[in-house]
Amino acid sequence: MARIETDYLIIGSGAVGLAFADTLLDETDAHITLVDRHGKPGGHWNDAYSFVALHQPSAFYGVNSMALGADRIDTVGVNKGYYELASGPEVSGYFDRVMNQKLLPSGRVSYHPMCDYIGDGRFVSLLSGEETTVTVRKKTVDATWYNTRVPSTQTPKYRVAEGVRLVTPNALPQLWQSQAPRPAHFVIVGAGKTAMDVGVWLLNSGAPPEAISWVMPRDSWVVNRASTQPGMAFFKESMGGQAALMEACARATSLDDLFERLEASDQMMRIDPQRKPTMFHYATLSKAEVDLLRRITQVIRLGRVQAIETGEMVLDQGRVPVAGTSLFIDCTASAVEPKPVQPIFQGDKLVLQIVRMPLPTFSAALVAYVEAHHDDDAVKNQLCTTIAFPHAIEAYPACVMGNMMNQFKWGQDKALRQWLRNSRLDGFGKMISEIDPADEEKLAIMARFKAGAMAAMGNLPKLIAAR
Repeated sequence: MARIETDYLIIGSGAVGLAFADTLLDETDAHITLVDRHGKPGGHWNDAYSFVALHQPSAFYGVNSMALGADRIDTVGVNKGYYELASGPEVSGYFDRVMNQKLLPSGRVSYHPMCDYIGDGRFVSLLSGEETTVTVRKKTVDATWYNTRVPSTQTPKYRVAEGVRLVTPNALPQLWQSQAPRPAHFVIVGAGKTAMDVGVWLLNSGAPPEAISWVMPRDSWVVNRASTQPGMAFFKESMGGQAALMEACARATSLDDLFERLEASDQMMRIDPQRKPTMFHYATLSKAEVDLLRRITQVIRLGRVQAIETGEMVLDQGRVPVAGTSLFIDCTASAVEPKPVQPIFQGDKLVLQIVRMPLPTFSAALVAYVEAHHDDDAVKNQLCTTIAFPHAIEAYPACVMGNMMNQFKWGQDKALRQWLRNSRLDGFGKMISEIDPADEEKLAIMARFKAGAMAAMGNLPKLIAAR
């Protein structure tokens, strides 16, 4: 049995684990050990479909010390006019560079891929079976709490009859290699961001809208990507959007009223304007993507799929006939597993969770900074209050309020406030700090934001209580 020593043992070398390690490396002289089941860093990005891309600009993702992308504005496609969205392969390559150009060359990071952590400071190689015991001088860090899943790594929860053609999104670009007949019909199963990506990909790749059916158990509100843009050129859209959010939270009389106000101010969108969404996962789309998805008119709203039989689907609320040559695309994996939040700092253990919704890598980097510069767990947990990931619209007001309360606390810590101002993952903070004192338009937007935020803090508890 091999034995090693380290200051911090991080379980998981996905985006969250790497973002934590990167900032901890910069802020301390600690030795760090990362253990992961994958053969490469990047976590679920190793398993994702090839046409996946970030929801939001590359500028908001990755580790704090290394830029992702080139801050380029896209000039073609459904993201035209907005900051670039890194593709899945680009993100995977980026995390490989983070490991091999930043972490490992430091001499203070040890990386153990293809290893299964079995608890109590022990991990086992998936290739050799060798067990290693780690003496952890400071803390064990759980970077796997959210257990991010993609369709290629899960088994569908519904029954599938023999002979039914069911694939994950990963298989779609390889259909040209298939010896099976060309699908006469495509059936998207699931309603989340993966299903939206598949719909956009199918249409952009030439599938006729009438050849696509979409099983949508719940309609979803989506964030308008225009409101997430970094850079002063988008100040009106981004910070103006934040001001509109605060004003909506201050004036809303119900959850429905809140989302309708956000829709009216161009912060939120829905694919079918005639349907009342009940789901919200922070999925982010451009208006061009929404317009494209609206071309899919064969939307099946009979609940979740229970079984796919030869010639029909069995759903919660009925049966739907389907052609035998249909290709079913499973998009039902829940990217974030529903779990109750818990304290992040727990003595000799850290459980990484989100402290600014919906930014997991920013959250991990900030937690690492707080770990490096504070000693008392009570103080650290006060600065890093966890925010539960929403799965229904009822949870959204609590997310907004959690973000606001955390931001206020960070602003009271002078050193942390300065770190935020310099953090590349906190694009809005840098944008605000660079406002020209003579720019009356931007100052007016900030005045709206501040006034709206004060009023929102008074009204949000009412919206939360009404859930």
